[in-house]
Amino acid sequence: MSSATPATPATPAEHPSIARVRAELTNHGAAADRIRVLDDSARTAAQAADQLGVQVAQIANSLLFDADGAPLLVMASGGHRVDTTKVATLVGATVVRRADPEFVRSHTGFAIGGVAPVGHPHPIRALVDRDLAAYDVLWAAAGHPHAVFPTTYDELVTITGGQPADVGVHER
Repeated sequence: MSSATPATPATPAEHPSIARVRAELTNHGAAADRIRVLDDSARTAAQAADQLGVQVAQIANSLLFDADGAPLLVMASGGHRVDTTKVATLVGATVVRRADPEFVRSHTGFAIGGVAPVGHPHPIRALVDRDLAAYDVLWAAAGHPHAVFPTTYDELVTITGGQPADVGVHER
């Protein structure tokens, strides 16, 4: 008697989460063949920037927040932290706080460290950091901690249905 184990993808490129992101990019008219699988994990903006040879501010972090119990996706530049008080004011919420891993997975379908800006089970309200507009090329997660894709600010706003906003804490 053999014990069968569920098949798992041999490489991150075959991972179902990456396939979901690829399909969603295609649905939005974006070039889905741009997804790049990195040798090492890119769970943080600094790790991704290091592997890609770009500035950390060019990494578009997909951060999920709990805004009065509703999911809120903030596409933030890796160059700064999100000001949750400012974001709460922007979206008319009483409290905006970082979502826990279960909240993230249930609303995005992805684990923290690989949350993509698209491919969620249901549409999520989104804000897109205006600081990202300073760069010709941005990099966002593609559904897996080893996968990213290049995009532009305008494309990111389009594919997320997001609202451009000033979301960061700027230190002087």
